[in-house]
Amino acid sequence: MKEYKVETLIYYSKLTLDSKHIAKKSKKEIQTKLDEYVKKGYKLASTDATSFGTAVYIYLYFEKT
Repeated sequence: MKEYKVETLIYYSKLTLDSKHIAKKSKKEIQTKLDEYVKKGYKLASTDATSFGTAVYIYLYFEKT
């Protein structure tokens, strides 16, 4: 039976001329989460993202057999 985990990361928009500031900020943290779960035997199964107000929610779905 497979085991699943969901990791949610939240980033807030700020006033800046850099339209890619969330992507730049989140890149390192997402990579850290990926490395953390791989060490535990999980693999990334899917991703999703949504926005609400000034926040961006990134969902990482992991599975382990």
